[in-house]
Amino acid sequence: MQAQKQAEEAAIVAAAGISSSGNETEEGGGRGGGDGGDGKEEDGRGFSMKDMLWHGGSAWDAWFSCASNQVAQVLLTLPYSFSQLGMLSGVILQLFYGLLGSWTAYLISVLYIEYRTRKEKENVSFKNHVIQWFEVLDGLLGSYWKAVGLAFNCTFLLFGSVIQLIACASNIYYINDRLDKRTWTYIFGACCATTVFIPSFHNYRIWSFLGLGMTTYTAWYLAIAAIVHGQADGVTHSSPTKLVLYFTGATNILYTFGGHAVTVEIMHAMWKPQKFKYIYLLATLYVFTLTLPSAAAVYWAFGDELLNHSNAFSLLPKSRWRDAAVILMLIHQFITFGFACTPLYFVWEKVIGMHDTKSMCVRAVARLPVVVPIWFLAIIFPFFGPINSAVGALLVSFTVYIIPAVAHILTYRTPAARQNAAEKPPYFLPSWTAMFIVDAFIVGWVLVVGFGLGGWASMTNFVRQVDTFGLFAKCYQCPKPLPSPAAGPSAQPSRH
Repeated sequence: MQAQKQAEEAAIVAAAGISSSGNETEEGGGRGGGDGGDGKEEDGRGFSMKDMLWHGGSAWDAWFSCASNQVAQVLLTLPYSFSQLGMLSGVILQLFYGLLGSWTAYLISVLYIEYRTRKEKENVSFKNHVIQWFEVLDGLLGSYWKAVGLAFNCTFLLFGSVIQLIACASNIYYINDRLDKRTWTYIFGACCATTVFIPSFHNYRIWSFLGLGMTTYTAWYLAIAAIVHGQADGVTHSSPTKLVLYFTGATNILYTFGGHAVTVEIMHAMWKPQKFKYIYLLATLYVFTLTLPSAAAVYWAFGDELLNHSNAFSLLPKSRWRDAAVILMLIHQFITFGFACTPLYFVWEKVIGMHDTKSMCVRAVARLPVVVPIWFLAIIFPFFGPINSAVGALLVSFTVYIIPAVAHILTYRTPAARQNAAEKPPYFLPSWTAMFIVDAFIVGWVLVVGFGLGGWASMTNFVRQVDTFGLFAKCYQCPKPLPSPAAGPSAQPSRH
């Protein structure tokens, strides 16, 4: 009798496990971005190499995605920002904007949970549908906020993809300068277009892991190579000297820690999005170990010379270590291009009615028109470095700092909304009033310093680049060729 009772209990437990797994899979299908693959690790099928490399929805996957996406090409421009800001301001602003970015990423995660909780109470299914930031704003605050969020988010992600493409051309030039940077942009535009075949953030597991490893190598290469090189002859560290340069550098750092425009999509790819709340902060703490040593060391070694070299690779001596760092950064920029472009793919699919299509090949073809304007803009504005600051001031300031903070205040402005909130204030700030004060400070600071002063400085610097190099510059900041002896003393070097 005892053995029979144990057998019956085991059968009940097994049946409950199958039911739970089935529910998890159905709910996770939406979280995976329409590929119907979420929850596969939890459905009892056992080990699968495809699942291990391709299907990611854990908290670790989200951490790798956040950390990998946060430091791509911007790692190479931070020494340039230090040359504009000075060492002390560079370090302080990295810490400051890192914490600000972590707070607004937390707000975005809270608003996502609130939106999803409300919709699930209304029996809305997200199977084969990826929730995006503009939909969260629409559900919580209405259509006007949806339009604002959609405009800023898409424009930021568009130019974020443009910056990755420009960075690819800028970096490969230091390995192979037989082709100019514009030609390299054509080539890498075609390569990056292959990201249309990656269904969603759910499928970036192995890429996020590799991407962060590549960035880690590059960051420590920059730091060690700069220290081994030592200070250049006659090096000076005179910054800050001009307000234009100071606020241009500051907005590049604001851009650095404003990479959470894809937060909602990363959360939606998780099996348990509630675990995301502090992931971005933990990712930022790791990112500090990459950005601070590398930027400080390169600025220490080269000082003011960086003012005319926005890419740190350009000043470090050619070696197999530098070539390895360049190649790894190229691969990582391909991954980050996919991170920035994937939400744009989702928006485009929804516009043309293809988002629910199960065939990935059909969706890939439908996504291709998104890549064309990115390719074109990268050729028009190849200003690696200055374009980061312009995007940071005009787009990042609103997309990932101001809008989330204002949306959080408005969503929980009434006592009823606060009482029924899906997520209560965090343990380290257990007061709605305190949260609203932090939100208001972020809005005021970023509006005045980031958008106002930063916008003035970065656009002044950007216009200067256009005046100096022109639109469609063939080879931005490339060394000018020496005049041929046969051409005579009147020959002038070509302007790039």
